Amino acid sequence: MCPTPTTQAKAHSAEAHRFEAYLRSKKLKLTGERMEILAAIFQKDSHFDAEALHAELKQQGRDISRATVYRTLDLLVQCGLVRKSSLGSSHANYEAAHENEHHDHLICLNCNKVLEFFRPDLEKLQDDICREWQFKPLHHSLQIFGLCAHCVGKADDSIIQHRVAQIHT
Repeated sequence: MCPTPTTQAKAHSAEAHRFEAYLRSKKLKLTGERMEILAAIFQKDSHFDAEALHAELKQQGRDISRATVYRTLDLLVQCGLVRKSSLGSSHANYEAAHENEHHDHLICLNCNKVLEFFRPDLEKLQDDICREWQFKPLHHSLQIFGLCAHCVGKADDSIIQHRVAQIHT
């Protein structure tokens, strides 16, 4: 499959160059399908799962197999261009990893809304704790599970309790 003009334009991005270098270092091919997937991911502004990405690509008329989507996501995670997390569900969620950007998540257990936030004071506290324990941090992820403003008072408590018990982080 030949890259589309959209993909070719994206191929000049820093992310595309980084992905190409990573693939070359692993002696893997830079294919049009992989570039289509990379372009689709960096056009997103929210979390997604592999199945939703595959369905979106199919809907756009792209002939990319489900296996190629999963394999490419794994490669993108390995080279640091995509972040993978569970967000409390039993399957993986992904998001584009923009350089010098960090955020944490509030996850509604009723409607599944994911709110992103960044608090410098929280980051400083984490750094202070690491220094206190002489611990070198390499990565951290904060996920707070609860109910968003829209769902407070509207959610079924027994369902929410069950969802809390099933959280995979």
